Amino acid sequence: MLSCPPHPCQSPRPYLLRPKPKSITVSSSLHQPSQNPDHVVLRRHNSKSTAHLIHHLSQSHDSIPERPQSQHELQDHEHSIPDEEEQLKILQLSLAPKRTPQFPGSIYVQSPSDPDVHTSLPPLSTLLHDKAGNEEEEDDEHKMIMRALEIRRKVTGEIFKEAMREGKFGITYATNLTKRLAAFIDYVMVEAANLKRLPEFSQSTFNFRAKTVIQDSHVVPLIRWLKHNSVSYPKIGKLISMSKGKIESIRRVVDWLKSIHVKGEFLGVTLTKAGKNILERSNYELDEIVEYLESNGVRRDWIGYVMSRCPQLLSYSMEELRARVHFYLDLGMSENDFGTMVFDYPRILGYFTLEEMSEKVSYLKEFGLCTEEAGKLLAFRPHLMGCSIEERWKPLVKYLYYHGISKDGMKRMLMVKPIIFCFDMETTIVPKVQFFQDIGVRDDAIGNMLVKFPPLLTYSLYKKIRPVVIFLITKAGVNERDIGKVIALGPELLGCSMVKKLEVNVKYFLSLGIHLRQLGEMIADFPMLLRYNIDVLRPKYRYLRRIMVRPLQDLIEFPRFFSYSLDGRIIPRHKVLVEKQVNLKLRYMLACTDKEFEKKVEAILERRRRFEAGLVDVNLSGSQAIDDAVENLNLC
Repeated sequence: MLSCPPHPCQSPRPYLLRPKPKSITVSSSLHQPSQNPDHVVLRRHNSKSTAHLIHHLSQSHDSIPERPQSQHELQDHEHSIPDEEEQLKILQLSLAPKRTPQFPGSIYVQSPSDPDVHTSLPPLSTLLHDKAGNEEEEDDEHKMIMRALEIRRKVTGEIFKEAMREGKFGITYATNLTKRLAAFIDYVMVEAANLKRLPEFSQSTFNFRAKTVIQDSHVVPLIRWLKHNSVSYPKIGKLISMSKGKIESIRRVVDWLKSIHVKGEFLGVTLTKAGKNILERSNYELDEIVEYLESNGVRRDWIGYVMSRCPQLLSYSMEELRARVHFYLDLGMSENDFGTMVFDYPRILGYFTLEEMSEKVSYLKEFGLCTEEAGKLLAFRPHLMGCSIEERWKPLVKYLYYHGISKDGMKRMLMVKPIIFCFDMETTIVPKVQFFQDIGVRDDAIGNMLVKFPPLLTYSLYKKIRPVVIFLITKAGVNERDIGKVIALGPELLGCSMVKKLEVNVKYFLSLGIHLRQLGEMIADFPMLLRYNIDVLRPKYRYLRRIMVRPLQDLIEFPRFFSYSLDGRIIPRHKVLVEKQVNLKLRYMLACTDKEFEKKVEAILERRRRFEAGLVDVNLSGSQAIDDAVENLNLC
């Protein structure tokens, strides 16, 4: 039968039944044991664990004494230099913020009474001892020092994160913020090292000194306060790094910004973009900037808005600020215009250099503007200063010149709608011009159309221009072949509201008995017909039908009738015709000056007198003679 080996719990341990050996031999796997049984070959790299084993065995067997190490072996252990991997491990263990778990039988044992593992690790001097005369070894020493600094930096970061967690911050927030505080972590590391020189900290550990520096800086309560004021953690990290350890300067400047009504979400932006010297400036210097701007037209309740949109103003000296303010005042601006301009576009005062500002004003003058006109233009549309000459203005000028717009036309466009020169030409202007060409507007008419109504280029192509064109074709009866003519003659129609203006006018004209096709022809002849208010159209129509007793066909033939003043032209001329007993078509009656109208009436009266005297062909009717006389007068 097969016999089973005895259970370890049932049989005594083998070494308890053996006689006491004279010596214990611990051989290394890298060395062959000596043939002499009294000779012992120890593993130098595991001598401490061997000593623990011998001590344990000596407690179990009093006859087994602990073998002490010789002086030579102790010196070898003390001064032996581990390889590169073990050097890095020693550094990591010696600089760790807390004891790391060790496996049983580890070479370097950490005991609870040894948090810095100094008793179980070889001194760092054995790693960084003098190796002069060997360049490669010096490079290795430099690398080891840099590794030690990097590990110390990581340890400091962990200590800071622990302080953040004690301040009731989440792990994710603390980790993300620590990544952005490299400069502050280095500051804490240096200050903790400096504390070693003080007598009260001479025997303390680095971890304790680092915690002391963090607590004394009050950085954690400051982070809590900044977060409460809606400052994001990237900006908090940048602010703390900018402070260079002067944490209280952040709170002082933030309190000052809140005093001038900078809102919470802009506090971090203002501080981080104001420049590195913002935390070094006193409240007196900052107040001086505010008082100077207020004395030049920037209202007190605007200051917070201005500073939050252009924080660079807080970093300028008073000489620089005065030069920038006088640059605009010298263009003929009043203080009210200057203050309004700064409020509308704060970057115009502090973002651009004086050379850029002078160059852009000089370019605007090339359109024919004088200094005062350039100042008024910038006061009305300060965003022009934010446009690039090479990337924005010059390509647009070339494009407009290609479509036949002269310098005077560009000047009018610039004065009427300067925002056009702030648009991106390829994405905003070119598609609209191409659309006008597609619907039948002639190339030579596009330039005149843009000069006549520059706001046309500010409208959305798909939300405004195309819907109006479709409405004119489908709802107003305009023929597709005439739509290009309508837009060219009346580009203002594209700015009208379809619901409040165009639909209301179309319904009114259709209610008068005008057919849709006839209305389309009227609009093609006079596109501005749809732009008049109903309150203006109704009295003129009533006078035409009730007082002048004219047929609706006269209105269809001459829709410009609604463009003339009822009291200034229609009624006075109608009274003249009634007194002289003369009948004229609306076109001849209204589409002329007062002198031309008098000549027409005199010609008709002269023709009548000659007819009555028998000097005119009797076969010619009276009305026909009058029309011929009027037409002959027009030809002359």
